[in-house]
Amino acid sequence: MKKVSLIVTVICLICVLSGCNKSVPEEEPPQSFADHIESVEASEGSEPEENELELEEMSILMKIDDETVTIAWEDNESVAALAALLSEQPMSIQMSMYGGFEQVGSFGTSLPRDDEQTTTQAGDIVLYSGNQIVVFYGSNSWAYTRLGRITDKSAEELKEMLGGGDVTITLELVS
Repeated sequence: MKKVSLIVTVICLICVLSGCNKSVPEEEPPQSFADHIESVEASEGSEPEENELELEEMSILMKIDDETVTIAWEDNESVAALAALLSEQPMSIQMSMYGGFEQVGSFGTSLPRDDEQTTTQAGDIVLYSGNQIVVFYGSNSWAYTRLGRITDKSAEELKEMLGGGDVTITLELVS
């Protein structure tokens, strides 16, 4: 259910954002993910297209170095914007250790944020300052926007994966 909610949120966000730019003539085929969503929206009521069904089955995959981890992603505007960004291409982010409890890296762009004061735990993934992803292997209290949580690793496993030096995370939209 969360996966479907995430995809619906992504589609709604892209539709809202793409509604501000009508520079592509209607007779041309869609040129971007946002244009594709617009064309799907225009054909509402008809049979679902194969591409529309594929979008509903997509999720965000995260690898830490070469190891895939299972993430329970939040259902919020920040994760929807991240998924839209990843629909263009996968992203590799060089992370740096910070404070002995987290790895931090830049998205290279800003995502919508809704920061709240929170105390993180090992496995939490948050957005910091709108443009940085933070993966925790310890705990910290600060104002963040929650993105998700690693669910298949213990605190000890996370400390081993993340606490020994800088890592690279890869994010990819997959079906």
